Amino acid sequence: MQPDPVFLDHQGHRTLIKWHRARRKASDAEFTPTRILDAMRIGASVEVDLVVHADKGFAILHDLELDHGTTGSGLVCETSAETLRRLFLRGNDGEPIADRVMLLEDLCDLLAANPAHRDALLQLDYKEDLSRLSPAVIASFAAAVSKVAHAMILSGGDSAAVASLAAATPGLRTGYDPTYVGVLDDLQSREDFSRFIAAALKTAPEAAMIYLDYELILAADAAGVDLIRAVHDDNRRVDAWTIRSINAATLAKIRRLLDLRVDQITTDDPEGLLFALAEGAA
Repeated sequence: MQPDPVFLDHQGHRTLIKWHRARRKASDAEFTPTRILDAMRIGASVEVDLVVHADKGFAILHDLELDHGTTGSGLVCETSAETLRRLFLRGNDGEPIADRVMLLEDLCDLLAANPAHRDALLQLDYKEDLSRLSPAVIASFAAAVSKVAHAMILSGGDSAAVASLAAATPGLRTGYDPTYVGVLDDLQSREDFSRFIAAALKTAPEAAMIYLDYELILAADAAGVDLIRAVHDDNRRVDAWTIRSINAATLAKIRRLLDLRVDQITTDDPEGLLFALAEGAA
């Protein structure tokens, strides 16, 4: 029987498999409560995204606009909580599915009613910046998350925003993603990569996890810089994101990430990743 896609053990190091946007397998729709609870029940790492809505709370959505991922239209920031809860999510084929859009408090209530495995970790990935965080928004976040903060980690690309939300939510771990669009055009030499990771660690001193584009990790490796070791030397952990599909090319890259002792791999196909590696080792 195929084991649950939770972790891989490689050369004495354990690497978690993170369910990107709460997908267990590539055919799954994003952000469905069933898959989130599945992951938390078996002790997996799972990620959902947060976008601020019109009533100063958060929707579990990736995009700032509703048109692609839901049956709604317009901007999330201009849409009320009541309206969001009436919308349905869309599947990978663009067709509506039976699951509705969740708000952050809905998800937290669900997790409180269905206690997670002690090893489970839900990543809340904040998709906006500090300018969107009014005192009312921060208070809304803290009220929703506080009761289940022990099973969560908050991440984002704006370290000040993450710190502001975490400061209001005792017990919540944090992570930081310093990757930006065009980063691989800017980083070419060993010195470039070394300065980049040193700056990331300095920018977010409280971050337990550093989230890095897996192509960035491998480009640095090719230039002779081990970004993962640099983060480990600072007593942090590394998530490599995002393996979209599992094929011969991505499997070779995954194996190199495992050799580099990455702590977590984010993928849209956790089940397929585990199966392919197990099949290759057979």
